[in-house]
Amino acid sequence: MKRLRIAVLCKINTGAPWILLEAQEMRRRGHEVVVILPPGNGRLSLALAADGFEVVEAPFDFTFRPNVATVRGLWRLRRLVQRLRVDVLHYHFHATALAARLATIGLPLARVYTSAGPLYLESRTICQVERVLWRLDDVTLCSTADISRRYGQLGCPEHRRPIAHFGIDLDRFTPTWLAAGHTAGSPGWAVQRAKARAEIGIDEDAFVAVMVSYVYAPKRLVDRSQGHKGHELLLAAWRSFHARHPQSHLLLVGAGWTEVGEKHRQKLLDRFDVAADPSITWAESVLDVRQYYGAADVSLSPSLSEAHGAAREAGAMGIPSIVSDAGGLPETVDERSGWVVPRGDVAALEAALETAYQEFTTGRLTERGGHARRRAAHLFDGQVTVAQVVDILEYAAEGVDR
Repeated sequence: MKRLRIAVLCKINTGAPWILLEAQEMRRRGHEVVVILPPGNGRLSLALAADGFEVVEAPFDFTFRPNVATVRGLWRLRRLVQRLRVDVLHYHFHATALAARLATIGLPLARVYTSAGPLYLESRTICQVERVLWRLDDVTLCSTADISRRYGQLGCPEHRRPIAHFGIDLDRFTPTWLAAGHTAGSPGWAVQRAKARAEIGIDEDAFVAVMVSYVYAPKRLVDRSQGHKGHELLLAAWRSFHARHPQSHLLLVGAGWTEVGEKHRQKLLDRFDVAADPSITWAESVLDVRQYYGAADVSLSPSLSEAHGAAREAGAMGIPSIVSDAGGLPETVDERSGWVVPRGDVAALEAALETAYQEFTTGRLTERGGHARRRAAHLFDGQVTVAQVVDILEYAAEGVDR
């Protein structure tokens, strides 16, 4: 494969950790990489710069308003891509895709869109637009089988909607007990689990559930009354579950996404009187979530719309998951590693918690954790998934007639 110049375009400079892993694989194969991000020192832009990647400020803010500023921004983005003389433009998230498609019409380069999540495809209007606009992508790279299926329904042929999951660093997301050579349920496992709980301030013998997710404000595309990550559903289910099982604890990890999301989180704190509930610990923002997984018995992803969510990391950390049937979440578990419940169903979520608790009391839950680790290693090994992504970028470059 010849040396390519690849530009990665993204609407956010915080989050999207997979971009760094993919950029590292591109560089390892000898390709030149430049990453175009919004201005500012976000976690992503700082990590890329620290690893020696060229980071360029995007001249467009990825918002679409019917005014001259939008046209001017798209024109500046087009000029930037031309100036960078790229062979492949790889863009993430739907707003980024709209900008990339419109700004590069007619340019001799390969266009690869990574669809990170299905939320925008919940809109009938957007789906009608995507029925046309996916044709501007040489490849629509789908992070879940669910997204690939949706694009198939929009007329996209199978060879133009391959699946490549967002991978995780399995070395990093290895539970401390496993790294030390212990097995789940062994004395060594119990020591490491107790240590993680002591650092957070949780009883060693408690049944601990964890939900790792930013809090999003309600979105019109899914449900105007609640955020699409399902925090309201979980907090409602937890009330009655904990009343029956007082020796249980809920860990919530994640602040509000943007100011609007944080305002919604504050409303949840008030609505469910979280400050007065000793059974709930809510960590707004942490640099390392592994400690929280290490303290947990089960992970929760009750989303109304989702790709794979936190279930990938939880599985890698040897934690079984309860997930909703939204989007790609059912792909993350099987009958041995977790449970799938109907989205939006508080009673079903509570029942799954009850089942997990009963398995916790018998020791069966730790066996599920071992299955979850093996499933995560099979499906979400970052070294494998990033190689698949770069293979697809190279494939797309070969198909462009310059």
